[in-house]
Amino acid sequence: MAEDLVLDTAIRDWVLIPLSVVMVLIGILRYFVSKLMRSAQVPDLKIVKEGQVILRARNLRGGANFIPPKSFRARRVYFNNEENGLLHVPKGQAQNAQAQMFSDPNMAMDMMKKNLSMIIPQTITFAWVNFFFSGFVAAKIPFPLTQRFRSMLQNGIDLSSVDVSYVSSRSWYFLNLFGLRGLFSLILGEENATDDAQRMMQMSGFGFDPSKLQMCCAGGDVDIAVFARASRGLAHSQPAWALRLWSVVVC
Repeated sequence: MAEDLVLDTAIRDWVLIPLSVVMVLIGILRYFVSKLMRSAQVPDLKIVKEGQVILRARNLRGGANFIPPKSFRARRVYFNNEENGLLHVPKGQAQNAQAQMFSDPNMAMDMMKKNLSMIIPQTITFAWVNFFFSGFVAAKIPFPLTQRFRSMLQNGIDLSSVDVSYVSSRSWYFLNLFGLRGLFSLILGEENATDDAQRMMQMSGFGFDPSKLQMCCAGGDVDIAVFARASRGLAHSQPAWALRLWSVVVC
């Protein structure tokens, strides 16, 4: 039978509230520090040109029904011509996207700064929590939970007789670490909210973010796969001229 505990109000005033406030302040401070450490990237002319080519190809495919078929085929040849088409990439230039990404020293430095801006504050904070607040029962969940949540909510407390709904101070630290993104999105904005869970997943791959490969490679080059998808999309398009159908209906 799990025991019911009466939590002292001093634990709320000197453990629960200070720990939550410190986690919020550290998250905001880490955001501004990482913003100061972020190096200013000057857009390259080649990057802008390649990005505009992709946008033009997508706009052509999206508005293919509003131009004559002959004009669409001429523009498709202009993009997909194997000799000098804008979307054609010679086989010799197709390199491994991950290797290209890591060959850029500026991008690697920015990734290292982002990881350090997370590792150092969280290491200090965890040492502070583990030293001053270890062993405290800080809060109680207002609804019953199963035994599977014990290891998550009672980290640092080895008492099987305590009800699962009680939360230890160390577990409260981890809950704040991974659950404050919504609050940061309200304070800093949705685009500026720090997502520690996503950053830790990136750190498990030595700072490598696979999602970035879909947009760019090293040196700012657009990924080869983006060109290939845009080229295939134009090649497989079989549009019907909507304006001709409209003129027939009007007549």
